Amino acid sequence: MLANKKMMAFVCTNDADAARVFYRDVLGLPLIEEHQFAIVFDANGIQLRVSKGSGFTPANHTVVGWEVPDIVAALTELAKSGVVFNRYDGMEQDENGIWTAPGGAKIAWFRDPDGNTLSLTEFCS
Repeated sequence: MLANKKMMAFVCTNDADAARVFYRDVLGLPLIEEHQFAIVFDANGIQLRVSKGSGFTPANHTVVGWEVPDIVAALTELAKSGVVFNRYDGMEQDENGIWTAPGGAKIAWFRDPDGNTLSLTEFCS
């Protein structure tokens, strides 16, 4: 039923100003609109709605991720803007914080200002 419908993604924020700067200026997502309930960005044709709230606690898992053609290049560019990539105990990550999944995909995780876990993934060809 929904296979041919356009999808939206949602994350929450307790600090709209910090979220706006992060998603617009650090990640480079174009700002579509902002109103009392959300800040809306264009994520390559998908609406990313950053819902404004208070008292929200971020989940302990990835909530939004991007597929990139070159994870090292993407990671390097984000690191120049101050993004810090997560390291996890028990996961074998390289010097950049990249984990290689059993199927060969390379994945790195980072957090937005509210602690939402975001990811980059380079799939093997």
